Amino acid sequence: METLNGLLGSDLSLWGLFLSSLLGATLLPGGSELVLAGVLHLHPELFWPALLLGTLGNTLGGMISFGMGWMLPMTQQLKHVKKVRNYGTPALLFAWAPLVGDALCVAAGWLRLNPLQAALFMAFGKFARYALVAVAVQ
Repeated sequence: METLNGLLGSDLSLWGLFLSSLLGATLLPGGSELVLAGVLHLHPELFWPALLLGTLGNTLGGMISFGMGWMLPMTQQLKHVKKVRNYGTPALLFAWAPLVGDALCVAAGWLRLNPLQAALFMAFGKFARYALVAVAVQ
């Protein structure tokens, strides 16, 4: 375990978590929750930095999907857009959810919802999910 701990120093672990969180929130598949659990298992003292960096990376990844939706032409039809339009940016509290979260981010961008509000709702939902994972690991 000491060898693994030495190879995965705290700085490298945090960068890996950030990248995993960022990529996992785009349309690419990923399992950043497992990376968070691994980082906290090896470095329990990094609870808050890991939680905050994971949330930041995952929120930025969600905003990448939001931006991709923003770039889609308005003539393009997207499934379930009416629901996102009805709920507005608070729907992005569920941007963490597997499969539907990416679609919510893309739909919100396509609808040209307020980017700052979108980022805040995304961040809050993603923080809550990562906090549950982090607390479960502790």
